[in-house]
Amino acid sequence: MGFSGTALVLGGARSGKSTWAEAQFAGVVDVEYVATSELRDGDAEWAHRVELHRSRRPASWRTTETLDLPAVLASEDPAPVLIDCAAVWFDRVLNDSGAWDDAPGWREKVGERVDGLVTALRETRRTVILVSNEVGLGVVPATASGRLYRDELGRLNMRLAQVVDGVWFCVAGIARRWS
Repeated sequence: MGFSGTALVLGGARSGKSTWAEAQFAGVVDVEYVATSELRDGDAEWAHRVELHRSRRPASWRTTETLDLPAVLASEDPAPVLIDCAAVWFDRVLNDSGAWDDAPGWREKVGERVDGLVTALRETRRTVILVSNEVGLGVVPATASGRLYRDELGRLNMRLAQVVDGVWFCVAGIARRWS
């Protein structure tokens, strides 16, 4: 395996970040692919995206569907981990905490989950590539929820970048190391 350590791969929609991350484990038979998404009834477009990701993965790779990323990172499993993606994980964390309805205490709940992920990523012995969306380079979202998501995801990405061994940015399928 050519890649080792921990990395954060950022990019916009359809930037090639997931494909690039998968390619870093080319030829590795046992990879734990952590899918943070969930299928939603009636969302054919999302189901198609999920199927595209599934079809690219080698049959020998294991898929773990979970939001408990700290447990995956704490595992003594020697297989490398590809987490796709932190932005979808974070959307689900925001939803679970009541952020969209401005529920009392949502920021503390989100903070605990983020702290747990950051700590687990800093302490893991596993080789990890974590994919996330970069959403701060575009137009300011027109809605309060869109701005909240953009701002909070930007903060999450900064925290993750502080504890990984390297940060990569992907545009038009080309990845470049930033740190």
